[in-house]
Amino acid sequence: MERLPTGISVLDRELDGGLPAGSVVVLKAEPASQSELFLNTFTHVRETLYLTTVRSPDAVDDALERSAVRTGDPTIEGVDGDAPLKQTLDRAASVPRDGTLIVDSVEPLEASDPVRYRSFLDDLRSRVDEANAIGVIHALKRGTASANRVATEQIADVVFDLRTTVTGTEIANRLAVPKFRGGAALEEPVKLKLTDTVSVDTSRDIA
Repeated sequence: MERLPTGISVLDRELDGGLPAGSVVVLKAEPASQSELFLNTFTHVRETLYLTTVRSPDAVDDALERSAVRTGDPTIEGVDGDAPLKQTLDRAASVPRDGTLIVDSVEPLEASDPVRYRSFLDDLRSRVDEANAIGVIHALKRGTASANRVATEQIADVVFDLRTTVTGTEIANRLAVPKFRGGAALEEPVKLKLTDTVSVDTSRDIA
């Protein structure tokens, strides 16, 4: 099965070269985490369509310009108004062949009717698969998971769970991959250093 690299070397090594083409990935993270670094890095590897549901396209473009990670030149489009599911699908129809589709973030879409939302997820997955692309859904963690958040994770082929903990003066970031269709999920979380880039944290935990 063809693998498409993520652009994050430690992940590509752990995942045997990257993600299976046609996969939908859910990136779960705390709102105050550095998860946007992952999205920025993903834009560098392949032609990217970046759909933003909360920030304006100008704000996303400015963040990419200021990012210390190597970024590409994605097409950035906003999703707003009264029909966000339809807008997202309409825009996703132009996902680049062998490219990347980013939906940042999914919360406004998850506020939709559950039946319509599940149909939307099926259609979004089909668009990604037809383009032989990678779809990345940025899903911010909140309290109890809603029925639509459960559906988001169920439709995903891969789940990246970024776990950020703050203890005293230390901020620790670990990326777990509990779900991976078409490959093996990681047995242990990868400890990462998220500053202005994504890198391996080589410091040792002290018991």
